[in-house]
Amino acid sequence: MTVASRVLDRAAWQQRERLHHERADALTAAHRERASRGEKHPVWDFLFTYYSYAPSRLKRWHAGAGVVLRDASERLDWRWYSPAGSHSSVVADASRFAAEKPGLAQLIERMLRRTAARPGQFGCFGLHEWAMVYRDDEHRHSAPLRLGQAGTDAVVEAHELRCTHYDAFRFFTPAAAGRNRLLDRAGQPEHEQPGCLHAGMDVYKWAIKLGPLVPGELLLDAFELAAAIRLLDMEAAPYDLSEWGVEPVAIETPEGKAEYVRRQRAFAGRGNVLRRRILAAWLAGEAADLDAQDAGSQSAHGAQTALDAARSSRSAMTRSAAS
Repeated sequence: MTVASRVLDRAAWQQRERLHHERADALTAAHRERASRGEKHPVWDFLFTYYSYAPSRLKRWHAGAGVVLRDASERLDWRWYSPAGSHSSVVADASRFAAEKPGLAQLIERMLRRTAARPGQFGCFGLHEWAMVYRDDEHRHSAPLRLGQAGTDAVVEAHELRCTHYDAFRFFTPAAAGRNRLLDRAGQPEHEQPGCLHAGMDVYKWAIKLGPLVPGELLLDAFELAAAIRLLDMEAAPYDLSEWGVEPVAIETPEGKAEYVRRQRAFAGRGNVLRRRILAAWLAGEAADLDAQDAGSQSAHGAQTALDAARSSRSAMTRSAAS
């Protein structure tokens, strides 16, 4: 993005904001309607309960780190925004985020970079959902098992569990956990890989945690990927979800495995594109937002202090990502 295009006048940014609101409303309309009636959905509720971000968070538009919004003084009270010169301008401030949330900034960068850099693994066949009900009469969902308990257990026992995602592994039944390699929270950055469906959905989580540093359009791209992945996640699950119009991907068969892997590979590619776009929007914005602040009313000492803080934070993040 050129320097000129990193400054948006009020008419330009409000137009983008309106389009974002329309797109976000369309993406969440069905969920909001169900919620108004108190209805649950075994596939789509996950996007708003497991990740625990309300539709209103998706609807809030940001231009991204380092992009100056003119005549936007109402955003000065928004978190991680800073003044940016004249015209009541503001900028989403990556250096403030890094200073206030150094641990989170380091984790997000590490997870995005390392996951994108690794080769995808495509031999798990979505068995994580099966491992969550293995040899256990109490299940996470009320829907029946389409092969019954004995048939479900037999599928698990006929395969090697190869889960690499801790936030799936931690829900495995005790009997299933012993059939997978041990995973823990501390080791998550070392094991995450782009072939994992849940790692692909988590791109949305990392994007929304960065708040105004990620352009709204990119956030909704990540949400759309998470929704597409979630559908396959539950199509390949052991549950009978025909009541909700979900056709199974029978991963216990050669045909089901082939379909799962084909779609899994496509999601891995889309996820890596989004990881790189998030890193570019966020980290490229650090220098830009400092330039914008320097053009404003900061004293020379204040500007230098902000610059030194951002450089120090950026250096720490780089060292952490390389470790």
